Amino acid sequence: MSSSDRDQEAIEVADEKSISHFEYAPAVLDVASRDAPPHLAKLWRKLDLLVLPIISIIYFLFSLDRYSIGNARVAGMQNALHITDEQYSIALTAQLLPQMLVQIPSNHMLIVVGPRIVMPSMILCGGVVCALQGFMTNFAGLVTCRFFMGFFQGGLLPGVSLYLASFYPRRKLQLRIAIMHSALACASAFSGLLSAAIIHMDGIANKPGWAWIFLLEGLFIVVIALLAFFLLPDSPTTALSFKDSEKALIADALQEDGILVQGAARGRFWTEFRLIFTQPHIILLVLVDMFYDSTLSSLGTFLPSIVTSLGYEGSVAQLMTVPPFAVSGVLAILTALVADRYAVRGMTMIILGTMATIGFALFLRKSTFLSYENGTRYGSLFLIVPGVFCIGPPLGAWIANNTAPLVRRATALALASTIRNIGSIVSMWLFGSISAPPRYTSATITLLVFQVGTVVCVAGALVHVWRENKRKARMRIEWRASQGMTGEPPREVPVRNESIWFEYVM
Repeated sequence: MSSSDRDQEAIEVADEKSISHFEYAPAVLDVASRDAPPHLAKLWRKLDLLVLPIISIIYFLFSLDRYSIGNARVAGMQNALHITDEQYSIALTAQLLPQMLVQIPSNHMLIVVGPRIVMPSMILCGGVVCALQGFMTNFAGLVTCRFFMGFFQGGLLPGVSLYLASFYPRRKLQLRIAIMHSALACASAFSGLLSAAIIHMDGIANKPGWAWIFLLEGLFIVVIALLAFFLLPDSPTTALSFKDSEKALIADALQEDGILVQGAARGRFWTEFRLIFTQPHIILLVLVDMFYDSTLSSLGTFLPSIVTSLGYEGSVAQLMTVPPFAVSGVLAILTALVADRYAVRGMTMIILGTMATIGFALFLRKSTFLSYENGTRYGSLFLIVPGVFCIGPPLGAWIANNTAPLVRRATALALASTIRNIGSIVSMWLFGSISAPPRYTSATITLLVFQVGTVVCVAGALVHVWRENKRKARMRIEWRASQGMTGEPPREVPVRNESIWFEYVM
């Protein structure tokens, strides 16, 4: 048996043992089901307290480095390392290449090894590399550190999305992803505040202020990663703080929604991977993910530089990046509450994409008075940043909600994260290298086009799943009529996208 055959068999064995119970459903997956009874609502809150704090803290600390590189640049890192704008963009690109390569394998590693081991391990290694950035002295050191940061960070976002999608019913997922993404907004804001304070440590232990940004943030990441080894459960049914009766209730609720279902079928990696490319809504959402992350990466990395171009300097520029991200965190929670309640993920994304488009148009607007123009451009960030940022939670939830079985869901989430990095590579070159301050005209126009593309692709995906739901509803009626049945489908109906019993979330 060849090595590739053994690897494939290992994945399939893991699929059969760990996720085969995702394959069969006892009933149609009704996304419009009524609210959970009170006793279940208490269990979801208890599960939230167990899972969301540690996941959010991990994601928060993991995201700090994404923004710290921009803050360190403003604090003098680029001059200290004697690198050009082009070399800075090369270093950021070096991070994205390994990040793209590891995402699909890491999501399947979660299945084989388990999230309690895999996710903290990635964070621990990433924290060590983050701290090592404080010892960089030249361009080669920067490229090396960013490469390994990408390698260890690559699997976290698709892995966390897959992890949460295995813990919650489909109509409860976006709020939890939004809470996690709000940690990203907090990281954006806190990174600016933290960096503004840390740069005053300049000269301590003969280290510049920008180096202390990486040293301290790396230390925080390592400490939390070590705690995560003990705090992070593999699944709701292995959580030590739950009684057996509570685990059974959660399992029943997840089974009813098609998330945790009993059966003996298996998911095969290569089969499910190929089937992803036959589903138009997934292809369109993967494109949206590329547009989304290219814009978010641009804002996260270069927002301090953008604010500096508006006339703010030093620590003031760092602090002025905080309010747009603070608004983003609040709006992400509010939109998630609405989207989960009424199952309107697609329409939410269309509204947010339109808001970001208007913001970019305002950023391009010229005025006779420079002070008025800069004020308008800074104000436009309150449309751009929340509009772009808040697309992430419904996008991740929509992909997870509308892909089954779990092998396909894991692959689709990882594929979306992989493709999004193509847009991120483009974004690394937009600000400074290709598009010059203070207006960043070429970059702004490019990102505006990305927002229009987001709205168009989401609308296309929404139309597709609406038509599919209508088609499946007709087929269910025909099947029941042919069988002389008015009740639920037989237990052997597979929970797959192709099944007429699988109803897409809108």
